[in-house]
Amino acid sequence: MKFLPIVWRNLLRRKIRTLFTIGAIFFAFVLFGMLMAIRAAFNMGVDMAGQGRLMVIDKVSIINPLPASYENQIKQVQGVTDITHANWFGGYYQEVRNQFATFAVDPESWLRLYSREFELPEDQKKAWFADRTGAIVGLDTAKKYGFKVGQRIPIQGTIYRRPDGQPWEFTIDGIYDSKIKGADKTNLIFNYTFLRETIPERSGFRDRYNWYVITIADPDRAPEVAAKIDSMFANSPSETKTNTEKAFVSDFAKQVGDIGTIMMWIVAMAMFTILLVCGNTMAQAIRERTNELAVLKTLGFGNGRVLSMVLMESILIAATGGVLGLAVAWLIISRGDPTNGLLPAFYFPTSALAAGVGLVFTLGLAAGMLPAWQAGRLRIVDALRRN
Repeated sequence: MKFLPIVWRNLLRRKIRTLFTIGAIFFAFVLFGMLMAIRAAFNMGVDMAGQGRLMVIDKVSIINPLPASYENQIKQVQGVTDITHANWFGGYYQEVRNQFATFAVDPESWLRLYSREFELPEDQKKAWFADRTGAIVGLDTAKKYGFKVGQRIPIQGTIYRRPDGQPWEFTIDGIYDSKIKGADKTNLIFNYTFLRETIPERSGFRDRYNWYVITIADPDRAPEVAAKIDSMFANSPSETKTNTEKAFVSDFAKQVGDIGTIMMWIVAMAMFTILLVCGNTMAQAIRERTNELAVLKTLGFGNGRVLSMVLMESILIAATGGVLGLAVAWLIISRGDPTNGLLPAFYFPTSALAAGVGLVFTLGLAAGMLPAWQAGRLRIVDALRRN
């Protein structure tokens, strides 16, 4: 570290060039942070989904609801330990742009299967179980719209509408939280009984659910249990497709493309471009100081010391821009979802942050290695002859 002042002075010889190089690295790592947060948001459901939970949907499309009578039949399948159901409700609060995921469920069984994702105080659970028009809402949505426990809120339905055309009114019986990193805390969940009352019997949609969720005793037997369930309803008017929750969420996410792979390719191209920029900067800096390096060697600086000083210079440039870029990205991401609810789990994963720090130092080493090696093997006589 005693040669750090020399390295620092070398960086300041071409201030504009050094500043632009640091700036390019800075913006590259801000981009890295944002892309990793987007990737994590798209993978959130896949990462959290349980292998021990299976989803049963209509074979043709999830929008075709399954009969409620399937519930008891699925319960009888060997290996099934619990079951719940859900209906996608749609809807918005006051204005169309204020949309968040809203589901009609069976409260008690839903909280049994999703006890870690939906954490509620006991008194709020009991209040919700007993309230036909009650609902629970995620902490993030409650903060965003100022919802409080006990408040009555209007939700305008987009899939299920009231016969009188008025908004649905729910009582906020609880605000759920979760200790799981990246858990979706934007949903509104309400009692299916309230929805059922307004669905005309002649419509054919009463007592029908968009999907069932089941838990099984042995996750390794998931394919076997899924096959049994699907064979049970084969050749019926509503055939089923059963898969692990993880596979279902993954397939659903891939309908808009493999976002994770796209993000990684963008990051790879950005890092490669910055590597070329930094490598060019270091090569120019060494060419300009060839005579000075020869003088240092004349004064007793060995090849290894010259090489380490050049590498230190390269790493210092990369670390200054990279660490600042990661810090700014973290600050931006910590402000939350910038898309008004499209990316509810918007955060900078710790693993991605650690990978970013590793990339910073890898970039510094890779950009400086060739110029440092050339500087280290310079012969004093040859270097002094150059202009």
